[in-house]
Amino acid sequence: MIPLLSPDPESPFPATERALEHPPGLLAAGGDLSVTRLVNAYRRGIFPWYSEGEPILWWSPAPRCVLYPEHVHISRRLRRRYNRGEFTLSADRAFAQVIEACAQARRDGKGTWITAQMRTAYIRLHQAGIAHSLEVWRKDELAGGIYGLALGPVFFGESMFSRVTDASKVALVALCRQLSQWRFTLLDCQVSNPHLLSMGAEEIPRAKFQRHLRETSAPDHWRQDFIAAPRW
Repeated sequence: MIPLLSPDPESPFPATERALEHPPGLLAAGGDLSVTRLVNAYRRGIFPWYSEGEPILWWSPAPRCVLYPEHVHISRRLRRRYNRGEFTLSADRAFAQVIEACAQARRDGKGTWITAQMRTAYIRLHQAGIAHSLEVWRKDELAGGIYGLALGPVFFGESMFSRVTDASKVALVALCRQLSQWRFTLLDCQVSNPHLLSMGAEEIPRAKFQRHLRETSAPDHWRQDFIAAPRW
């Protein structure tokens, strides 16, 4: 049995060390998706992940997949494609569109974990200045993007999408370059996959990740002076 959270959004989460091994990282259930609870969760390395019709499930997997912004990998092919000028970039210009695109069913026919309740919650976080997006455009059409939370010098990546080949890779690289410029220390990727690892992500132990989390009470590093580099 996993703990059930109190309805009080200020109520504490269980210690992340109590997360289950099977399924990996499952920590608690219940509660809500209020701004207060979500911020408290992310500051402790906990995030919601569940499907429509399920109770809210909270996770804290270990090891943790992270990407140090200065270590992002840019392949020659991706660099050449970006430098052709095919894409333009923006930040916080179309947050709702980005999360809506991330929530659409995947090409493999599988559903999405970004429920309507989740979309509403993260849009509230964006309105509160906590959640942010980076958009990739091609000919004024949204081609790809990524969104997540900025707390102190840590950016908690949530999801990304691509409607055009390489657009999500461009989004990830552009985000990392901007985070590095703004002196973010870490991009949290939550759970590893071959795509993220090929882009420079790595897995770190829970203790090391927790040391990064202690920095999230510092002043937020996200700023409004986003400058899209014309060439990489």
